[in-house]
Amino acid sequence: MSALTEKQKHHLRGLGHQLKPVVLIGANGYTEAVRAEIDIALTRHELIKVRVSVGDRDLRDQAIAKLCEDAGAELIQRIGHIALIFRRNSDKPRVTLP
Repeated sequence: MSALTEKQKHHLRGLGHQLKPVVLIGANGYTEAVRAEIDIALTRHELIKVRVSVGDRDLRDQAIAKLCEDAGAELIQRIGHIALIFRRNSDKPRVTLP
């Protein structure tokens, strides 16, 4: 996936504003089951919010970076415990980018 432009990220942040987190990463951390759930959600929706409730800020940043890397997704925005991530579905694109 090519890197998104700032205009595209701004558009995605606007779309993500009303979304609720669809995947929650809690006490068990970033497990294989969570990874599979994120992959399914990204394939279906392309743009999702993930709540990462693990450790301090550095651990959250590491978990978000790891899940983006594993899923082939791009971090659009992170506010507190919530990460907004995007991965284009090449077969059935749902989100129109400017």
